[in-house]
Amino acid sequence: MTTRLNYGKTFLLGFGFFGVSVIWGVYNAFVPIFLSDKFGLSAVMVGFFMTLDNIAALFIQPFASSWSDRIRTPLGRRIPFILIGAPISAFAFGLIPIAAILPLFVACTSTLLLSAAIWRTPVIALMPDITPSQFRSQANGVINFMGGIGAIIALQTGGILYKMNPGFPFWLGSGLVLLAALIVYLFIEEPKDYEQNDTQPGILASLREVLTSEDKSGLRILFAIFFWFIGYSAVDTFFTLYAKNHLGINEGDGATLLSVLPLFFILFAIPSGFLAGRIGRRTTISIGLITISLMLILLYVTPASALLTGIAPLPLVGIPLVEGGTRMLTLAGVFLMIAGAAWAFVNINSLPMVVDLTSAARIGTFTGLYYLFSTLSAIVGPNLNGWAIQLTGNNFNIVMLIAPVFMLIALWLMLGVKRGEATA
Repeated sequence: MTTRLNYGKTFLLGFGFFGVSVIWGVYNAFVPIFLSDKFGLSAVMVGFFMTLDNIAALFIQPFASSWSDRIRTPLGRRIPFILIGAPISAFAFGLIPIAAILPLFVACTSTLLLSAAIWRTPVIALMPDITPSQFRSQANGVINFMGGIGAIIALQTGGILYKMNPGFPFWLGSGLVLLAALIVYLFIEEPKDYEQNDTQPGILASLREVLTSEDKSGLRILFAIFFWFIGYSAVDTFFTLYAKNHLGINEGDGATLLSVLPLFFILFAIPSGFLAGRIGRRTTISIGLITISLMLILLYVTPASALLTGIAPLPLVGIPLVEGGTRMLTLAGVFLMIAGAAWAFVNINSLPMVVDLTSAARIGTFTGLYYLFSTLSAIVGPNLNGWAIQLTGNNFNIVMLIAPVFMLIALWLMLGVKRGEATA
């Protein structure tokens, strides 16, 4: 019986999620700026455009992960998806900042998102493939630790590079994605023996199974995921515009300010997995949802001038309060730090709960269900908040009020979940 997590293998596998996080960190931070400033789109149109990737992913990711459950190749059932999708993603990503006209820009982003959808869920499904149930929260903590590093590089380094040349963050991301895919290919060996299921249901049959089951735990947790990602993706999508229009700081400093959230996500990723091992995944997620809701409400009610109050010098992830001044930790930064820790409690333990609803033969399919609901929320969230911003006279602060409402709906759903905890 396995008595401990293989940290070396798990950290290497984390490079796959590292590559994914770099792409989406840069994409979410800077593509809205291109759309608003370079192409002159309104907040509603920016919100709609930022959901196009998720619409594409909605029709590809769940089916790609379900297909990876059934495919058999000499390289395994997940690795081929990474080797095909990652290079195409890297190439298209590098072209985004040099697209001078909107149709070409759309072509580049569409190619990126279609190719990324092919390999994102198979690389995530590798974690439960090689990790026993009782260690999946801890392993997901390690993998998200690596993903958080990717997000920090995207926002912190990306914010600095963007000031030098708007293309630099994208070209750095392309190189890191190729490196991450190569590391996974060279160092991760998939299991050779797979649990077989002669009547292996696909993604749609599995969804029907969850919807019609007498035990509503699966349904409740999937909808909880849907609602909490509405809140989080809306903040993530509009934060640089919120920083520019509500806080009155430039886009690069806005990305740097946001970078403290994934920084504290990183710091609490591994501890949140261990905490869930002691007090349970549902309880840990519930604590996280309450805390992040409180932090977002505080960002909404606190005046912008107070949010930019300097608290202490903070190199790298602090922001200068005056041109050329010392980088400072601000009150907004403190709220985002606590929100980042709380988000780790939520995000680290949700995927392990979903895959522990099923058997090893269907891990990819249930990973697909996880991303089906999170992707649906990523489509709804930016659109909902884009309309809210426009209806309130371009008040970008409104996202900090709407987001916690959906977090609290997710909390209510989680209180009724009875399955998904670790098994021996």
